[in-house]
Amino acid sequence: MSLYTDYLNEIETRKEQGLSPKPIDDGALLEELVAQIKDQNSEHRDDCLKFFIYNTLPGTTGAAGVKAAFLKDIILGKEEVAEISVEFAFELLSHMKGGPSVRVLLDLALGEDQEIAKQAADVLKTQVFLYEADTDRLEEAFKAGNPIAREILESYAEAEFFTKLPDIEEEIKVVTYIAGEGDISTDLLSPGNQAHSRSDRELHGKCMISEKAQQEIEALKLQHPDKRVMLVAEKGTMGVGSSRMSGVNNVALWTGKQASPYVPFVNYAPIVAGTNGISPIFLTTVGVTGGIGLDLKNWVKKTGEDGAPILNNDGNPILEQKYSVETGTVLTINTKTKKLYNEDGTKELVDVAGAFTPQKMEFMKAGGSYAIVFGKKLQTFACETLGIELKSAFAPSKEVSHEGQGLTAVEKIFNQNARGTTPGKVLHAGSDVRVKVNIVGSQDTTGLMTAQELEAMAATVLSPTVDGAYQSGCHTASVWDQKAQANTPRLMKFMNDFGLVTARDPKGKYHAMTDVIHKVLNDITVDDWAIIIGGDSHTRMSKGVAFGADSGTVALALATGEASMPIPESVKVTFKGKMADHMDFRDVVHATQLQMLEQHGDNVFQGRIIEVHIGTLLADQAFTFTDWTAEMKAKASICISNDETLIESLELAKHRIQIMIDKGMEHENGMLHRLIGLADKRIAEIHSGEKPALAPDDNAKYFAEVVVDLDKINEPMIADPDVNNADVSKRYTHDTIRPISYYKAEKKVDLGFVGSCMVHKGDIKIVAQMLKNLEKANGKVEFKAPLVVAAPTYNIIDEMKEEGDWEILQRYSGFEFDDFMPKSKARTEYENILYLERPGCNLCMGNQEKAAKGDTVLATSTRLFQGRVVEDSPEKKGESLLASTPVVVLSAVLGRTPTLEEYKEAVEGIDLTKFAPPLEIPGTTRSVHF
Repeated sequence: MSLYTDYLNEIETRKEQGLSPKPIDDGALLEELVAQIKDQNSEHRDDCLKFFIYNTLPGTTGAAGVKAAFLKDIILGKEEVAEISVEFAFELLSHMKGGPSVRVLLDLALGEDQEIAKQAADVLKTQVFLYEADTDRLEEAFKAGNPIAREILESYAEAEFFTKLPDIEEEIKVVTYIAGEGDISTDLLSPGNQAHSRSDRELHGKCMISEKAQQEIEALKLQHPDKRVMLVAEKGTMGVGSSRMSGVNNVALWTGKQASPYVPFVNYAPIVAGTNGISPIFLTTVGVTGGIGLDLKNWVKKTGEDGAPILNNDGNPILEQKYSVETGTVLTINTKTKKLYNEDGTKELVDVAGAFTPQKMEFMKAGGSYAIVFGKKLQTFACETLGIELKSAFAPSKEVSHEGQGLTAVEKIFNQNARGTTPGKVLHAGSDVRVKVNIVGSQDTTGLMTAQELEAMAATVLSPTVDGAYQSGCHTASVWDQKAQANTPRLMKFMNDFGLVTARDPKGKYHAMTDVIHKVLNDITVDDWAIIIGGDSHTRMSKGVAFGADSGTVALALATGEASMPIPESVKVTFKGKMADHMDFRDVVHATQLQMLEQHGDNVFQGRIIEVHIGTLLADQAFTFTDWTAEMKAKASICISNDETLIESLELAKHRIQIMIDKGMEHENGMLHRLIGLADKRIAEIHSGEKPALAPDDNAKYFAEVVVDLDKINEPMIADPDVNNADVSKRYTHDTIRPISYYKAEKKVDLGFVGSCMVHKGDIKIVAQMLKNLEKANGKVEFKAPLVVAAPTYNIIDEMKEEGDWEILQRYSGFEFDDFMPKSKARTEYENILYLERPGCNLCMGNQEKAAKGDTVLATSTRLFQGRVVEDSPEKKGESLLASTPVVVLSAVLGRTPTLEEYKEAVEGIDLTKFAPPLEIPGTTRSVHF
């Protein structure tokens, strides 16, 4: 009873927090509950029975195994529980999703008791989460002449598990709730500083938006019991910043439907909307849960008689409202006409056909995309086993092919990795494609959710078709607090057992590597034709094409080695001119955003692939561009590299992978050694001319083209959250790019941060070189604001120590991380000194370390959302401005933004990250850092 006693104590603690008993996943605990259920005299029997029925997690959890076994005994008459009839036991098994429950159902269906076998078969016909061990049993029984096995297979061949589900409603009445004005970051729906609780869905749900908002949503539900609450981003895009499955889970928890009466706090089918639609990666996550994402277009640009937009005094287009979505507005979604109407359906407001493609409607009908993925595989298996023609029950994948039209880079990658498409057919943008995934990354603040998803879909081992898979520890690297100590080792063990290389060794043999996940994935991506899926929006590699994804899509990629998505359109980015000597490549990145908006007016990057022709930059430096494309609202990005540069990048990747091997990180499945072999193979293909570096066809078709003029970049630029803009929708976007002269050297800087995935070795070297220069000029360096430096990887620190650059950083540091005595508490106050923090995300993540409330932070990172890096104080809004490394360092020394002259003087003679268009000789254009 010790575990149950602990559980009761935990229940009392949670009750004080206003929480229900935590759902049970521990098999040993459930065994204690089963013992109490069997004991008719136990005072705990009634409670234990309720926990067993209504509070046990399904899938492959230890508890699910115990529950399935006990239900099997009840069905076979070995145990008798008055409250659980044989019929009810079968119903409970039907809600357990797979793994041990499917094994039990197969035992019963293929058993000798024909009445039980028939009941078990009827339940199995509704299940889709079957794996090879399960389908092998069915196939073997069928070949042995088992009639029940044939009956099940015939049902699967007809996809009755899908076709017999109820169709989605023709009309869905919704009542609006405006979650915010302007772009809504997923941080509002699932704050980064609450990442530790994401796997505890009820607890995490309490952090969505605000307690007031939650009360208002509940009030709307009471006022409109027959309607669904639709969460709206007014005058903005919903779900920018990251995929954040926890954000969708929270929205579903408050506004969606319960997935099963026997599984608590797992809801699905949320409805979200935005004036400018839904962020692409967030929309994918909505699809995972069978939800609906609408592009409202309720505000449009006001135009003059000439058709051109009318601008206000700030040069921004004036918006006018087409229709209101004010909180409490009742609207009608018609899924047949695929339009949004007013309450009584008499007035059409907007066409929402994009939300109701055949594939998305299948997700809605099935309760999520997983069921469709597994259902397609199951139907195919059944038809092949029965030897009959496959007549797919699912909507045919849309195949778009334009004769005579060349392929963009992403179209080439998707065509090479496509699965199940028409043989010989060349596919262009707009096609729906199932693709092989080469590299998968799971990060630590979403990893526990990914583990839960894997358990829920009954997956137990990494797909053998995945080339490389990695579980990071970077998002919880800063502070080894009690939450991290409880969650991280458990996550690492689960993922290592599943087949991933892990940042921390569950056996404790190798040193923890808290390197930023994107940097590691960039290194283990050893093919420019690869497809990468990662549990973070900044999964943007400089080799291959990478997609940031929710924890569920990551789980699906790990379990199946596949992902499904449309081939996105591409925007081609090329460069002309020459970088000024005093400019850093980060300014080229900012200039791309700025010049794109100048050239096109609207953000043509949103939802598309940025194909950037940047071939003379090695992978580490090119990553600075691809990383930023997440903030440009692009779906992904692709670097077009020349042969020589790609080979050097692959050699560097091999070196980094070998370091991982030398540290003892190789998995028993030999993954890292295989990756080195794949890199060698790719290098040989390039050398021989058999398969040169990826490049688009000359006659490829692009949605738009952007030409960045390097000659126009004369001074460093800052991405400004513009927190006091009178137009709320213009705050906290990445579209406000300003030259440093805008601030007239008067902008006070309270803290500088050099770190995150946006920096590479060259950036940390720049910090050292600037300190040397300033020391030489002034005798010593005095900081008027704190400077926090967090190298993204340990390799960088090791190399800088070897090259003698780390010494000056140590000399000026008032704090240097110590892996043997990691911080157990987050820093709350900063002195005007240099802090050398542990490799990892640090301030950029916002879940552990933060700047002081109300600070103005100048950072090299990517996040400028409200409350992420710095929270507001009662007196002042916190600001997270983004700039290049030299600007950040100099601003921390000065305590303010510099003049252009001060900046030029400070960087004179320093090796900044340089770039020249690929037409120039590659050997003369690389940064000296490599």
